[in-house]
Amino acid sequence: MNLLRGLTARYARSSVVCGLFRRRSLHTNVVETLRERNFVHSVTSDDIASRLQKPVAVYCGVDPTADSLHLGNMVALMGLLHFHLAGHQALPLVGNATGMIGDPSGRSSERVALGQNTLSKNVAGIEVQLERFFRRGTEYAARRIPSLDPESLKPVRILHNADWYQNMNILTFLGHIGRYVRVGAMVARDSVKSRLQSSQGISFTEFSYQLLQAYDFWYLYHHHGCRVQLGGSDQWGNITAGTDLIHRMPFSSTLDDTGVTSEDNDAVAAKAKGDEDGAFGITIPLLTTASGEKFGKSAGNAIWLDEKRTSAFDVYQFFVKTADADVERLLRMFTLLPLPRIEQVMLTHSEAPERFAAQKLLAAEVTELVHGLSGLQQALCATAVLFGDQLSPIQRFSAQDFADTFAHDQRMISIPAADIEGKSISDIAVLVGSCKSKAAAARLVSGGGLYWNNEPVMNKAWKPLAGTGDFIGQGTIGIVRTGKTNYRILRLLNDL
Repeated sequence: MNLLRGLTARYARSSVVCGLFRRRSLHTNVVETLRERNFVHSVTSDDIASRLQKPVAVYCGVDPTADSLHLGNMVALMGLLHFHLAGHQALPLVGNATGMIGDPSGRSSERVALGQNTLSKNVAGIEVQLERFFRRGTEYAARRIPSLDPESLKPVRILHNADWYQNMNILTFLGHIGRYVRVGAMVARDSVKSRLQSSQGISFTEFSYQLLQAYDFWYLYHHHGCRVQLGGSDQWGNITAGTDLIHRMPFSSTLDDTGVTSEDNDAVAAKAKGDEDGAFGITIPLLTTASGEKFGKSAGNAIWLDEKRTSAFDVYQFFVKTADADVERLLRMFTLLPLPRIEQVMLTHSEAPERFAAQKLLAAEVTELVHGLSGLQQALCATAVLFGDQLSPIQRFSAQDFADTFAHDQRMISIPAADIEGKSISDIAVLVGSCKSKAAAARLVSGGGLYWNNEPVMNKAWKPLAGTGDFIGQGTIGIVRTGKTNYRILRLLNDL
């Protein structure tokens, strides 16, 4: 953990940096913060800045199309995290009702319908990740802002839109909600127009999706005091459908008019009648790389936030490979680093781009945000093993770091310490499976292709001694590497 404390101190602990962060992010309008970090694509009204001078509820919806969120979802969630840290009420919404319909936005064909079992599994997975994202995000922010008191923030409330649809039938929906929506406006929205002009067209099911999302906003406005919806730029039509429905459809405390029940409907209705606050929408640019590719895709595979699908190491490696043209923009959007700190590292990077200072900072920050300090430690440990050099020595990691990082990796071989006593490096290379024979190991040594703890082995008969400086990780770890990336981790077990 000493390494992580050093990283935290290096990246964000100075009083000057923290002071800059505090002034820009906690004591100014959050819309200004979002604009500075390139989060704002469009707003439904410029009045939103003045409305956000006092705390409001803000929501962002996620449909459970998979059992894990991915980096594309994280863009909008980062925006919602900024609202949370600024003292607003964050309402992440799981679309367990709309997920059965499918959003046509940004799609050239209709989504495959999800079965109930798949939907339930996806909802459960996303619930866990949303809770973890905001918990870790708040912890991440607190480590960089000493004045931030997480206990003073409004608790994040994860909601499900099936809660207000489960007691509503189709006649109630069409008779009491559909009458306030104009078909002309629905057809004119880009997500619908593009599909109408395609050979596949659009089904009534997906055509009605915008009406469901509009009612989500209406319901949250009246029952949870939500005044802002946050979403990607492809959600503009759905968001404006919601603001329009809020303006058109009055609130009533009766079940017949709302399709929902509430324990304190009369109190909510009284509040709504006297509340003239508007409803607003903010859209975030859809993130693409400088080459125009959709962000978060790697060889056709999404980068998931679930460590079971994308490890902390893979998240770190994805960001450390960021192109120079993209790295500053991603530092603004995917980290909570102060802008002066970002400008500083970009200057350092411009002076020595071959050292990837900006990319390494980005990778460390995002990995810590998504996977916590332990995840970052594991990513750094794995990176040092695979790509270690004098700038990232593996000697700094503990035996527990290696055990945690490679716990489920077949390349970690656990052997009693007594079994390697008196054995040469050639014997050990065969024992752990790096070489098929001692002769093959000897040839590698002669050619400079056999490494022990990232150092070339010069003598095929050399015998590393257990419990000495020959082993790292408190004298229990030895790494045998052949070539650039073929490695085995020898973990010595203490004799009973």
